Amino acid sequence: MSVHQGRERLVVVGGDAAGMSAASQARRMKGPEELEIVAFERGHFTSFSACGIPYWVGGAVAERDALIARTPEEHRARGIDLRLRTEVTELDVSGGRVRARDVDSGAQSWTSYDRLVIATGARPVRPELPGADAPGVHGVQTLDDGQALLDTLARARGRRAVVVGAGYIGVEMAEALIDRGFEVTVVNRGKEPMSTLDPDMGRLVHRAMEGLGITMVNDAEVTKILTGEDGRVRAVATQHAEYPADVVVLGIGVRPQTALARAAGLPLGAHGGLLTDLAMRVRGHENIWAGGDCVEVLNLVSGQEQYVPLGTHANKHGQVIGTNAGGGYATFPGVVGTAVSKVCDLEIARTGLREKDARRVGLRYETVTIESTSRAGYYPGASPMTVKMLAERRTGRLLGVQIVGREGAAKRVDIAAVALTAGLTVEQMTALDLGYAPPFSPVWDPVLVAARKAAAKVRES
Repeated sequence: MSVHQGRERLVVVGGDAAGMSAASQARRMKGPEELEIVAFERGHFTSFSACGIPYWVGGAVAERDALIARTPEEHRARGIDLRLRTEVTELDVSGGRVRARDVDSGAQSWTSYDRLVIATGARPVRPELPGADAPGVHGVQTLDDGQALLDTLARARGRRAVVVGAGYIGVEMAEALIDRGFEVTVVNRGKEPMSTLDPDMGRLVHRAMEGLGITMVNDAEVTKILTGEDGRVRAVATQHAEYPADVVVLGIGVRPQTALARAAGLPLGAHGGLLTDLAMRVRGHENIWAGGDCVEVLNLVSGQEQYVPLGTHANKHGQVIGTNAGGGYATFPGVVGTAVSKVCDLEIARTGLREKDARRVGLRYETVTIESTSRAGYYPGASPMTVKMLAERRTGRLLGVQIVGREGAAKRVDIAAVALTAGLTVEQMTALDLGYAPPFSPVWDPVLVAARKAAAKVRES
């Protein structure tokens, strides 16, 4: 054990959800006299909600600072040596140290560690296309990114926006730009938006987006981003058309930010994320942990490693890492793949496997899709809801659920998330004792209607 003024030193690389949750939890476990904690963050902010950025850009959240859970000053007051605008450029695993560079001055220095947490997050996918780096083209991952986009929107000479990609980020940013008064075109290479859903459910999202006035261009591959004489973006080109743009937002998704880990020889998975054990310890390295958007996690339904960059997981990873790095014991068993989003008042939810996920891992399955309502049909405000359910053939084990509907649709997916975690069959689900009153649900909840229909189909098969 190396000694720093009689204490061990924990170094954290990355100052958002996973990193600062880990630092804060480790501090709860051990006081400053036992454990020195140094955290490096290359941006201006810590502990912020990346998930909230589209709502800030769209104006639903008025102030940027509302997205900050804990300020740098608050972290420092808790005895964490937080160094902002400082980018870690190298991990020396054998030497137990990291090299960091001051972003503003360029000065570099080494910091040794006894224990290391890697929480480098994700980076927006930026296609290798002509013009992808032109002024007016934005990825949205950090508060700095969000501010840069808002600055561009304020200066834009026209009101035309193109969003490239129609996953969660693309769909949410398209609505945010509509709310800002822009004409919005979404260019998507998939058959339907929201590839996290099966295409038949994505079609419901497609209709809702068009209802908002968004122009959807599906089955289209962007070939280049065109610029004007001033070098700024002016259009997005596909194989067959050009779409004028005063601003372009890349909503293609994110990839794990693991260049440092790769260069250090740490183990990466098929999706490029760091591989950890149940304690979030980097495999093969006793004193290094990793969490958040830079790691791969076990999908409890498929049994395979998956890349799922979500703030819910990042905060849980941080709690587990901080407990272990602080001398305690905790584990993160895995995920079932639950996510929710919205387009205007349409709520979109999914958990477990899609049809193509089940096929990929060799599972045979039955599917059912039912139409129901959010409340008792006679109660004012009842709105339609579509539930799709996958069950394993022969065993009837629940494999996945997708829900698209109005008020009350999204959080219903939590019923299915619990059932997946518990390994319930659709037959067992039909007996779940769910809450009922006409303002909240029909007497048979939509999820249970789908489970009944799925159980019948499994019996038939």
